[in-house]
Amino acid sequence: MRLQYKAILSSDWNECLAPCGPFDCISFCYPHLAADLQQVFRQYTSSMLSLSDAADQLEKLVPEPITPAQMDAYLDASFVTYPGVSVLIDWCANHHILFMINTTGMTGYFQRVFAKGLLPNIPVLAAHPMIRFKSCESDPPTIFDLFEIQDKAAHTQAIVKRFNIPGENVILMGDSGGDGPHFEWGANNGSYLIGSMTKASLQQYCHERGVRIHRHFGVTAGSDESNGTSKEMSADFQELIPIIAQYLQL
Repeated sequence: MRLQYKAILSSDWNECLAPCGPFDCISFCYPHLAADLQQVFRQYTSSMLSLSDAADQLEKLVPEPITPAQMDAYLDASFVTYPGVSVLIDWCANHHILFMINTTGMTGYFQRVFAKGLLPNIPVLAAHPMIRFKSCESDPPTIFDLFEIQDKAAHTQAIVKRFNIPGENVILMGDSGGDGPHFEWGANNGSYLIGSMTKASLQQYCHERGVRIHRHFGVTAGSDESNGTSKEMSADFQELIPIIAQYLQL
């Protein structure tokens, strides 16, 4: 029998739930590319570069595809989330809230994260397929390919429709301008919007379009898009649980 969900939390990952960037696994494997990868990332998050253009630049930079063994080595050395993220994911599952990771990060990164048991299992993942490995049992049951930032809204909408979740029971979480179209879609559908480690680019995007961010969580960044990792790590995502519970009237 298909699981029923009363609500959905569709969240970005990089610098929103974890202090890492979507290209960090590449720079770990190819350290000489770190500066170029960081520049591409900042251009993308500041809406100066489309995701497809960013992916094209990456494919030209990377000499060989990342292997599962290389990804595992990166995760063994570097995997970390902000405090309380796993607790929040488990709490959502226990309260029939579909937790969806909806990110420009790489599908293969999450495949290995779940294979290694570094996060609780989730039902839906949307991520970029530039790095994607052979399917395995630990993969989320539903995986969407995310090629442009506008796909975040399309994938959330598809899941909302699949499970007949009302618009007011949709919670979106993001940090940068790359989440702007997702938030704009949510605002038009009566969703609850959470800025996590909110960057100036997301605030500007929403301000220009009259989109209200209902809750800011964690450290809000300055105009340079930097929060400071030590300050970010002081935020505990368990503190979002009573906020979400109150909003959903659980």
